[in-house]
Amino acid sequence: METNSNDYKLRCELMGHEDDVRGICVCGNVGIATSSRDRTVRFWNLDGRKYEQSKIFLGHTSFVGPLAWISPDEQYPEGRIVSGGMDTFVIVWDLRTGERVQTLKGHQQQVTGIALDSGDIVSSSVDCTLRRWRNGQVVEFWGAHNAAIQSVIKLPSGELVTGSSDATLKLWRGKSCLKTFSGHTDTVRSLSVMSDLGVLSASHDGSIRLWALSGQTLMEMVGHASIVYSVDSHASGLIVSGSEDCSAKIWKDGICVQSIEHPGCVWDAKFLENGDIVTACSDGVLRVWTADQERIAEPQELESFASRLSQYKLKSKRVGGLKLEELPGMEALQIPGTSNGQTKVIREGDNGVAYSWNSKDYKWDKIGEVVDGPDDSRGKPVLDGAEYDFVFDVDIGDGEPIRKLPYNLSDDPYTTADNWLLKENLPLVYRQQVVDFILQNSGKTNFVVDPSFRDPYTGSSAYVPGGPSNVSDESHKPVFKHIPKKGALVFDVAQFDGILKKIVEFNNALLADSDKKNYSLPEIEVSRLGALVKILKDTSHYHSTKFTDADVALLLNLLRTWPCELLFPVIDTLRMTVLHPDGAIMLLKLVDSDDILLELIQKVTTPPAFGANLLTSIRLIANLFKNSGYYDWLQKRRSEIIDAYSSCYSAANKAVQLSFSTLILNFAVLLIEKKDFDGQCQVLSAAIEISEESLEADSKFRALVAIGSLMIEGGDDMTRTALDFDVKSIARKASASKDAKIAEVGADIELLIKDR
Repeated sequence: METNSNDYKLRCELMGHEDDVRGICVCGNVGIATSSRDRTVRFWNLDGRKYEQSKIFLGHTSFVGPLAWISPDEQYPEGRIVSGGMDTFVIVWDLRTGERVQTLKGHQQQVTGIALDSGDIVSSSVDCTLRRWRNGQVVEFWGAHNAAIQSVIKLPSGELVTGSSDATLKLWRGKSCLKTFSGHTDTVRSLSVMSDLGVLSASHDGSIRLWALSGQTLMEMVGHASIVYSVDSHASGLIVSGSEDCSAKIWKDGICVQSIEHPGCVWDAKFLENGDIVTACSDGVLRVWTADQERIAEPQELESFASRLSQYKLKSKRVGGLKLEELPGMEALQIPGTSNGQTKVIREGDNGVAYSWNSKDYKWDKIGEVVDGPDDSRGKPVLDGAEYDFVFDVDIGDGEPIRKLPYNLSDDPYTTADNWLLKENLPLVYRQQVVDFILQNSGKTNFVVDPSFRDPYTGSSAYVPGGPSNVSDESHKPVFKHIPKKGALVFDVAQFDGILKKIVEFNNALLADSDKKNYSLPEIEVSRLGALVKILKDTSHYHSTKFTDADVALLLNLLRTWPCELLFPVIDTLRMTVLHPDGAIMLLKLVDSDDILLELIQKVTTPPAFGANLLTSIRLIANLFKNSGYYDWLQKRRSEIIDAYSSCYSAANKAVQLSFSTLILNFAVLLIEKKDFDGQCQVLSAAIEISEESLEADSKFRALVAIGSLMIEGGDDMTRTALDFDVKSIARKASASKDAKIAEVGADIELLIKDR
């Protein structure tokens, strides 16, 4: 059908998801399926002009991404929905009943794409593999890229195409790669078939490309100001894309013909058969847009959306690098300045205005309106063809044109001020005011001026133009408050008397049970445990006290023989034993020859798992990180340990949550030191799952520190992988937290992303 591409307007809004809407699947004329960060899949039926939610599919344990629709058959008269999640699962659902049909387990990390191929399901993952599933079983899998795979589609001719964080597309026939498409400069995030022409790709480099199957780029579309997350095409020849820049753009013949603003990031955008467009937004709302005048929303609905969009833009607006909503109002000018030339930016209506304190006249002088500044989500601003960290547009008033003030964090602010004032033919007397303005609004608070220098213009102690200034090299680097984390966290507090009392209580219970009496300890071994605990209590003599082989063997024997529900005080004793230098050495000998610890982990995590066992065993493993002798074992068993405890991030017991977060943080520190990229990826995935949950503050904080540490120490590849996991969104939410520590580490990660 022909579609007028210049007048897409809101048709309806679909509200129901409780967090970002991440994925869209158009299910023929049946309806629309959507996925979300809220861990649900939802289905929406057409009801006149609008859509109504009819089903919620519950089963994923983390956010859900890719979706596919299997058309109806005799067994499933309404078809099936296939979903992939951060939890590594591919789940098949009966659309009629809403019930889970199959859970496909095999991927090691987030599932990013789903394609349907002649009755098979093909899934892609951050673990760099493709897996083919048939009748609920994996029939083949292969490593398809050397970096995370972000998307997979099937061509009408039967081949598969994948897009990856290695910035390439690959064309597959079976497990054979026929062609590698190179051209993008960053992650290939989304793919779509362009009928009779080739393949569309959307990239983190901000572009969309149309490729012939020969690998030739037929067209490049540039217009988004940030990451492009999705792309789709319509039989009319129109293309739609969704981006981090809060817009969905419509393209025709390579030209952007319309940009539809949203109150948040646009994660996905799809065409309906009739040419209408569906968009998934980070505000949790699904929207349908139409070019058909008969289907456009009622005026009050349009006004309501316009109002919410305006409020979002105002809330997001920055002036001079600062959030407008966070600026003080006019009342701030009632408070006198503390020094001559002190600058202050205040909010006047929808704008930020800079003022300078005039000590002589004891008043605030207006410098000018700060029209805008850099938006962290939209890349670096450009002036005269060059990128800068900041470009301040300053209105100095009196009918004068807006002046642009560019500044890089690596530049000396005095030199910048001198050059700008001379270029703009402004009085040099404003020099210090401009410098103060730059320092305040760029966040460069650690600039140090050498007091031995004399300013040739004012004679005051300042900077000599052309001469050296005492700018620390460190001032050119971002300063982080909480990352990277160095060293391991341990659980070194114990109620020893209570632990020993509980062991004795359990031993007496075994003695009284004729069926379990043979598991009990004789009095001499109870006394041995008492002596062991006495050594552990006396921390001031750890350097000189020793354990015997029999001491540690006694604990390990109890771990093997006692009923599972009685183990936690024994595990707790071992937790403290590994913090004793000699105790750690004694246990290490046994771990090397007989992997009792892995056996213990498997035992306590097998359902039904007891919370006290989970808590004490996680803390035991966390304490191993204090002794470098365990590093090789921890690295070797990393995957098994994390997988075994993977559900603990959502445990009802907050102490278990905190312990698991600590374990993940310790793994992050170790694997950074070991330069183990694969291990870092698994830890990053686990840390992101923790940060996605509504946990108590300390758990989330430690997970965020792990994420930031991996990004800052793991290099560009790890940063790229983190961005593929949508860490930018996680950091943005964290930085807005009411909890100070979470907000600070969120700001650390945002600053790191900007710096990288």
